[in-house]
Amino acid sequence: MTDTAAEPALFTAEPALFAAEPALLTADLGAAGPDEPGLLPMGRADAVVFVVGDAERAAHRYAVALGLRCTAYAGPETGEPEIVSYVLQAPGTRFVLTSLVQVIGPRGRELAGHLARQGDGVIDLAVSVPDVCYAYDYAVDRGAASFAEPYEVRDAYGTVVLAAIGVPGGTRHTLVDRSRYRGPYLPGYVPFERW
Repeated sequence: MTDTAAEPALFTAEPALFAAEPALLTADLGAAGPDEPGLLPMGRADAVVFVVGDAERAAHRYAVALGLRCTAYAGPETGEPEIVSYVLQAPGTRFVLTSLVQVIGPRGRELAGHLARQGDGVIDLAVSVPDVCYAYDYAVDRGAASFAEPYEVRDAYGTVVLAAIGVPGGTRHTLVDRSRYRGPYLPGYVPFERW
């Protein structure tokens, strides 16, 4: 990981995306039909996911520099053999810093390819939506690429519904409904307890 990847200047996102209260984000995904407004109502940004060379080091530096709290972790110890991820949060803000441990399957190849081509950077912008199936169909019908059809993941904390789409520019957008989930982040993550 380069030192510049941990600089706070990377976080110049629109303030409305990280509002503490849920906001209405809209995505104009193409021409709408005669009875449709052309806008997809969504909740707030759910997470900005970075792929970095050293997630632990980056997470510690971001936490100190930005006053974020590390709330969750996933890695080989939690059943994720390819990655380590740290979830950093503040009111209305969630960053996930992920690095590759080893390449085993498609996810590992995707992360390795991104790091080789572009280095550290944003790999996913997750958006909270009230109905993942509707939001996914709406976006794909208007030209978004389908990366993953809607599916559920579960653990002891509940169920999360996810889907993933792509739009021009190459960044993945994960649609998330965590209304039936009370865990630290997503299934496979555990509360963070060290540093």
